[in-house]
Parts: sequence; structure tokens; C-alpha cells
Amino acid sequence: MPIYEYKCNACGKNFETLVIGSSKPECPSCESHDLARLMSACGFISKSSGPGGETQVKSSGSSGCGSCTSSNCSSCGVG
Repeated sequence: MPIYEYKCNACGKNFETLVIGSSKPECPSCESHDLARLMSACGFISKSSGPGGETQVKSSGSSGCGSCTSSNCSSCGVG
């Protein structure tokens, strides 16, 4: 059950929604089904020991983690 990002072609709102099976998502603002699915940045966190034993945190995607849009997040240690 993936979470997809959409842009509503009717009102312009961007949103994420969980898609179950073949269900058709609708805009939470205007309830339109005229949607464009957006490409999502894949985000992950990889922790490893670097030179001197310090922890290095690397992330992929446009944000620091998948649960927020910040590039510096105290809840997941990215930053």
C-alpha cells in the first residue's frame, strides 16, 4: 500500500495519500479526481562509522527524512 504524491488539476493543491488496491484517490480540498501523480524523492538514512569512529549520516532525496520537509531534523538525526 504505497503513499503517492499528487497535484490536483482542479484547485492546484499538492497532497499525499495512501492508495489501497485499485482505489481512485481524490483531492482532500475540492474532492476532484482530476489528479496528476508527482515524482517523489526517495529518502533514506544510512548511518555508518566514519574515520575516528564518529557517526556519519547520509540521506538521499530532497529532504532529510521521509516524514518532514526539513533538511535538519532533530527527531531522526539528519542534519
